[in-house]
Amino acid sequence: MSDVALTENEQSEHAYEIDAALVEAVLHSVKTADRDHLVELLEPFHAADIADLFEQINVKERRAFIALWGKGFDGEVLAEIDEGLLEGVFEELSDEVVSEAIKDLDTDDVVDLIEDLEEPQQERILDALDMSDRVAVEQALLYPEDSAGRLMQRELVMAPTHWNVGQTIDYLRKEGDLPDQFYDVVMVDPRLTPVGKVPLFSLLSSPRKTMMTDIMDEEFRTIPVLQSQEDVAYAFNQYNMISAPVVDADNRLVGVITMDDAMEVLDDNAEEDIKRLAGVGDESLIDSILSTTGRRFPWLAVNLVTSILASVVIAQFATTIEAIVALAVLMPIVASMGGNGGTQTLTVIVRAMATKDLTRANAIRIIRREFFVGLFNGIIFALIIGLVGYYWYGSPMLGVVLGVAMVGNMVVAGLAGVLIPMGLDKVGIDPALASGAFVTTVTDIVGFFAFLGFAAMLLL
Repeated sequence: MSDVALTENEQSEHAYEIDAALVEAVLHSVKTADRDHLVELLEPFHAADIADLFEQINVKERRAFIALWGKGFDGEVLAEIDEGLLEGVFEELSDEVVSEAIKDLDTDDVVDLIEDLEEPQQERILDALDMSDRVAVEQALLYPEDSAGRLMQRELVMAPTHWNVGQTIDYLRKEGDLPDQFYDVVMVDPRLTPVGKVPLFSLLSSPRKTMMTDIMDEEFRTIPVLQSQEDVAYAFNQYNMISAPVVDADNRLVGVITMDDAMEVLDDNAEEDIKRLAGVGDESLIDSILSTTGRRFPWLAVNLVTSILASVVIAQFATTIEAIVALAVLMPIVASMGGNGGTQTLTVIVRAMATKDLTRANAIRIIRREFFVGLFNGIIFALIIGLVGYYWYGSPMLGVVLGVAMVGNMVVAGLAGVLIPMGLDKVGIDPALASGAFVTTVTDIVGFFAFLGFAAMLLL
């Protein structure tokens, strides 16, 4: 046994966590070429955890790790690896290992893999598939990238409407190519049009002579093959769906989408929105210095422009600031509070738009709500900051100016946080991507202008 190893208690304690101790133990096994110990270390972990492990080590270590693991490489790990690492991982795998690794993957997982690879690696995967799977994958790739056709899996269980429970169960027992996971039997007519579905619990709890149509759920939803993945995920989340048949333009059954795939889309969309709000796109921790710099640069440049605009506003009141130096100390407070208030509103609104909770029907109510939230918060903080301004500089009027500017900017921040993303969405611009810069610009300019403008009128 290697000197670096996890005790039985440590393995139990960290069975679902990739931590420094495990990484050290894995790398020691790789360094000493102890494959048995490597396999022993990896055995308790889910494929997604092993994929996370790949992100914890550098390229050289990853190359040695893959070489030592060899034919035991789990295909499920490929389906979980970050797309930024995928190309490099495939380059280290032999054709034999690739063939073995992907043979048990569902077609939707294979499609997901191929989408993120360059053409030579795509061909390697297609060549490793048997003919029926290859045809299914190639057909799926003909659909638009973000459509249900790309998300669905071809492996499904269907039955004709004239079967009874016994015939269906006998078919399932004899069929050697069932999906690894399925939740329903899709009932189809002679034209392969879905007419209902039978949940497995209903199938298994019914007498053999019961007709499938007697226990069939007719109130089910089908997914058009060209429907966007975002709409598919919304439907699964909205209607608590576990699986749904996918149909083509002629309403014929072509595949099925399961809950795990839909939830992955939801998770990806939420992560994407968070990153775009921060202006970092699809950046991840494994990206190189140059690519990370390139992704962050455009929105930092936008921020520079907006900062210059704010500075231009400040420059208009240079004489006022020179006369009352306290203004230079206090004016960042108003802009900062407005910026934070606007970001709070913006975050809620962008997410509500993504989940379709914000619509034309409730838009006016939401705008009104954010107006009064900004007003009430503005009044509360105006009283606080007005007293602070008076305490610091002994000028009641300075406190009034500070308070009035605070109220105005908080109200504007709330309205900007709603109206800007709605306006961008209206003209076809992703609100998660561009709203932050515009909201910050508005709150900075309004904050500085209101504070310095009131000061010029009331204090000079």
